[in-house]
Order: sequence, then C-alpha cells, then structure tokens
Amino acid sequence: MATALLRTPETTHRIHFQDCDMLGHLNNARYLDYFLNAREEHTTRHYALNLGQLAREEGAGWVITKHHLAYLRPANHGEIVRIRTQLIHFDNSNLVVEMLMFSEDGSRLKAVLWSEMAFVRVASATRTDHSDDLMELLDQLDVEDVSYDPDGFDERVKHLRKQLKRDRKEE
Repeated sequence: MATALLRTPETTHRIHFQDCDMLGHLNNARYLDYFLNAREEHTTRHYALNLGQLAREEGAGWVITKHHLAYLRPANHGEIVRIRTQLIHFDNSNLVVEMLMFSEDGSRLKAVLWSEMAFVRVASATRTDHSDDLMELLDQLDVEDVSYDPDGFDERVKHLRKQLKRDRKEE
C-alpha cells in the first residue's frame, strides 16, 4: 500500500530586510514571493513535483489567474514565520491552493492567500486538461475538510481566525 502524501506541508522562513518597507514590515507585494516560494519548496520536497520539469515534459503548466490575499498582522524584519500550503480545490484544468502565514509558533495568523491557477499548454497558451496522472495526484492532495466556494474567501478568513482564537483559549 502506498504511503499517504502530506496534504498540508509547512516550512519556516525568516523575513529578510530587503523585503521590508520603511516600518520594518514585510512589503505587501513580497508576501506573494514568500507564499509561492514556500509552495514550490513543498511540491518539490513532498511530492517530487518540479514545476519546470513538468512544463517541459507535459508541455503544460499552471499559470495564476487570480489571487485573494488578506493581510491580518504584519510580518516583521528578522521574524521567523511558518507557511502552510494546501490544495483546496481542483477540476480538469484548474486548481486553488490555500497558503497561510503564521507566527513561528503557529498561534497567530498573519496572512491568507488563495491562488487560483489554470493548467495551460506552453506552446499555445491555451487551457488544457490535467493528465490522468496529475488528476490522481491532485485527488490525493485535495484537502476535503476545507469547503471551497469561489466567493467564500472572506468567510474562510473569518473561520480561520475564530478557530485559532479557540485553540489559544484551550491552551
């Protein structure tokens, strides 16, 4: 029997000086870099999925079509943050990855990102279907306890914040 893949990997990252604004907070635009770099690290480390190699071999890859990003607390220069990523929706040619940034101990939610992506042929820049192998992988990775609604981003953020607040009270 095959071992189950880690659906919600996480890694820690240090906030670098050059990525901060004059207040010492992570610049809003740089959140995307931290999130996407973490997701790439997670797919490479946990799923042996190299996105550049996939594009070369399949002639297709994912392109981002939309971001939903909520900035909840500043990430400060020199701080260690914990980034957790997970696939919360997919179909024949699309997927949605949720990415969460926490304080190092995981008790404070700093930012939430939903990245919507389409699977696109490299040569023609047209949408295409995931291969059967990719559909099987995506099915193994899909986090089913997150109910995805394309218009539900704000509700998801509210739910996450309440859940963390409850968790802190129980400690």
